[in-house]
Amino acid sequence: MLQKYKCSNKYNKKPIKLKEFKNLIILSPLVYLLHHFEEHIIFNFREWRLKYFLDNNALSTEDVLLRLLTVLLVFIFVHSVRKDKGSAHVLLYFLMTTQVVNAFFHTFFSLYFSDFSPGTITAILLYLPVNYLILKAALDEGFVRNVKEIGLIFILGSTTFALFEFIGPIVMQIAFLLSIVYYFVSIKLIRR
Repeated sequence: MLQKYKCSNKYNKKPIKLKEFKNLIILSPLVYLLHHFEEHIIFNFREWRLKYFLDNNALSTEDVLLRLLTVLLVFIFVHSVRKDKGSAHVLLYFLMTTQVVNAFFHTFFSLYFSDFSPGTITAILLYLPVNYLILKAALDEGFVRNVKEIGLIFILGSTTFALFEFIGPIVMQIAFLLSIVYYFVSIKLIRR
């Protein structure tokens, strides 16, 4: 469906293809903000979470929002400048951890506890479709080699998400630092 719509501006008559990876990744911060709005403005995710999980996150929801949004925007910026597999991998890992696995978390635990998890609506209606398009574009454009590579990124994202849920915010800092290390190693090892 996105293939049919092309945009251009008055300076550049070349159409902008909305289905390209570099254009689709811009949607990820927008859907994150809408998801956060559902979780914390419309509903109270923290109250729901404390009914079923450990209270291991002393950060305010605004603090988490700003940290994750900042990291996401930095990764998008790095990819927009570098346009290489390493920057795409780091960005996909971040999206897999914060959006795709998060969507499965909300959906699974809403069903498991028979109690609506705030965030489930945007997780299903926005996170999954937008990230499907992003992953498909990454695959089509060669930023990931195959579905197996996407599966590996999913496993890494799931592990990081689970560690965050069990240990707390320190996992965010460690994951961010390891992403930077991975990126610089990938510059030497991965060719685009």
